[in-house]
Amino acid sequence: MSPIEPMNCRTELMAVNQQILAYGTGTAWFKDVGNTDFDPKLVELTKTAIQKGYYHLDCAEMYGTEDEVGVAIKDDGVARQTLFITNKVAQGIDEIPAAIDQSLKKMQLDYFDLQRAWKAMEELKKAGKAKSIGVSNYTRSNLEATLKGATDPPVINQIEYHAYLQRSNNYIPWMREHGIQVASFKGLTPAFRCPNGPLKEPLSRMAKAHNTTEAVVLLSWLMQNNVVAVTTTTKPERLDEYAQALKIKLGQEDLDEITNVGATYHFRTSWGEHFEDDDRS
Repeated sequence: MSPIEPMNCRTELMAVNQQILAYGTGTAWFKDVGNTDFDPKLVELTKTAIQKGYYHLDCAEMYGTEDEVGVAIKDDGVARQTLFITNKVAQGIDEIPAAIDQSLKKMQLDYFDLQRAWKAMEELKKAGKAKSIGVSNYTRSNLEATLKGATDPPVINQIEYHAYLQRSNNYIPWMREHGIQVASFKGLTPAFRCPNGPLKEPLSRMAKAHNTTEAVVLLSWLMQNNVVAVTTTTKPERLDEYAQALKIKLGQEDLDEITNVGATYHFRTSWGEHFEDDDRS
């Protein structure tokens, strides 16, 4: 029996939770500034992801992949209400409405399910262009400032979060106390970017015990800790692999071991010079 068994999980994933495991169109597909080349491979893999039940699609203006995702959604023919589409913009407040309209046009959509920024975003939600609004890469001080003036608080904060970057400052519990869902990007860092870190042996042992891979164990750790896991790949077979995270159940001892051992090592992949103090506070 192979470690990963391909499966038709379109309905299974939807039944479990269509939002907890997201297919990201960033890291693996990110385009350099000025690159407007259309990538048919991304269209096909996004369609494959949808067909396998990845109904949460994570996008961003800065990725440069909105056109491809829009074509994939249209070609697949999946009902819009079935999908949960997250998009992020990084414009100044005055530019937000125009940026949103441009993204909607590129993706051939009428609205997004999640968007980023604030007062301007609240207006966009009122206008029906976003069903819910959230933020990305916000520190606690950023969120505190937003909450002070928000009439419609953020529902989610997408941050770099994994076993080697758990935030030691009570940030995650604080967000949950305020009704803010945590979403993780770079969640597979202990397996792919720090394969020889202190979790090497525990992850290998747990993967063997569950007849799966270290990556699946890490995704399960995130999801069983009520964190939305955003992951990406250019390989169709990885979609089947990662979907296994919705089927395995780590015991509490495994969950605690990943948390405790992971906390002994600190590693950030993105914008360390900006967030380092926040990570360790």
